[in-house]
Amino acid sequence: MENSKEISALVKLLDDPDPEIYQHIEKRLLEYGAEVVHFLEHAWEQSLDSLLQERIENIVHKIQFSSVKEDLNLWFQSGAFDLLQGALVINRYQYPDLDEQKIILQIEEIKREIWMGLQYEMSSIEKIKLINHIFYNVYGFSGNTKNHHDPQNSYINQVLESKKGNQISLAIIYSTIAQKLDIPVYGVNLPQHFILGYIDESKREEHEFGVLFYINAFNKGAIFGKHDVDQFLRQLNLDPMPGFYAPCSNVEIIRRIIRNLISSYENLGSTEKVAELKELQDILSNTDL
Repeated sequence: MENSKEISALVKLLDDPDPEIYQHIEKRLLEYGAEVVHFLEHAWEQSLDSLLQERIENIVHKIQFSSVKEDLNLWFQSGAFDLLQGALVINRYQYPDLDEQKIILQIEEIKREIWMGLQYEMSSIEKIKLINHIFYNVYGFSGNTKNHHDPQNSYINQVLESKKGNQISLAIIYSTIAQKLDIPVYGVNLPQHFILGYIDESKREEHEFGVLFYINAFNKGAIFGKHDVDQFLRQLNLDPMPGFYAPCSNVEIIRRIIRNLISSYENLGSTEKVAELKELQDILSNTDL
C-alpha cells in the first residue's frame, strides 16, 4: 500500500499530548478512511496506553460510522428495494465486522426447510401455517417479551443467534423468507405494533389493499383479519387510516427500526448512540424520493 508509511507515522504520533497535534493527526487519518483501520487495530493491540487505545477506538468508530451512513444513503438513493440489505446496514452500526454472508446463509437454511414442505396445491393459509411450524416450532423463534426494550432485539444477527426479537426484527426475517419462496408477505406499519399482510393483488377489489389476512410475527405467526385491526385501533383511540392496513415501504420499516433503537438507547442513557442514530434517521427523512 503506497500510503502505508505515512499512515504508520501518523499512528505513532497518536499519543501526542498536544490536543492540536492530535486533532490534526485524527483529521488526516479520517481522510484515509477504511484503509487505516487495520493499522489502528494493530497499534491498539500493541499498546498498554489507555489514552492511546481510547483515541484509536474513537477514530475507528468514526470511520465505521461514516461507512454506515454512506451505505444507508446509497441503499436509500438506489430505491431501497432489498429490505434485508437495509436491515444489515443498520446492523453494522453496532456490529461493524458483521459477517453478512453468515446471516444470508442462516436465512437460506430456514427457507430451504420450508421449501421442502411446500406443495403447489396449498392454500395461502396452509402456506403460512407451514412457515409458522418451521419458523417457530422447528427453529424456535419467539417474541422477546421479558426484555422487550433491549436494543439487541433490533439487530438481525442477534435475533438469528438468540431466536428472540421484537415485532419488527421477527417480521423482517419472516417476510424475507416468505418473499424468497414467492409467498407475498409484506410489512404493515401499525401504530404501537408491526404486523404482516398476505397480499393478493388480484383480490384488490374484494379485499381492502389486496390483503387477504394479517400475520403477527411476534406471536408465533397468529393469523387474523381486518376486524381485529379495527378493534386494536379502537383500543388505542385512533381513527382508521389507510396506512394502518396496507403494506408499507422498506424505507418505513428501516425508519421504524431506527426509532426502536433510539428509544432503547434513550432508556439506557446512551446519548452518543442516540445522537448518531438520529443522523441515520435524517438520511431517510428525504420524502422527495
